[in-house]
Amino acid sequence: MRIFAIAAPPLLLLAGCSDRPDNGDMAEAEARASRDAADDGRIECALEGAKLFDRTCTVQEMNGADGTVLIVGRGDTGYRRLLITTDGRGVISADGAEPAKVTIAGEKLIEVAIGADRYRLPANTGRVN
Repeated sequence: MRIFAIAAPPLLLLAGCSDRPDNGDMAEAEARASRDAADDGRIECALEGAKLFDRTCTVQEMNGADGTVLIVGRGDTGYRRLLITTDGRGVISADGAEPAKVTIAGEKLIEVAIGADRYRLPANTGRVN
């Protein structure tokens, strides 16, 4: 009984401590990590209906006849072309095969869904590089 009484106070102190950030800090950290990864040519994606995102997709920017196009690499499974719009929609499918659905995913971050694939792109200036 005495050992329990001595061990109990430190356990109570540990239970009161938490290093977890609040949701605002976590969201900001995730958005910053996504922007940094895009600066390195990598973005978060969830391919073929995956529930979780990972940073395995690549993104490159090139200028075309219709404007700036993002080439989003899907690992070994090909790529998608996204045209950056100037009318506030964000991006659209450049090849028109499947429509792109754009939603706000956080501050300065959009999520683009095309078919069963989802991509997170920085939206701070409309460009990733």
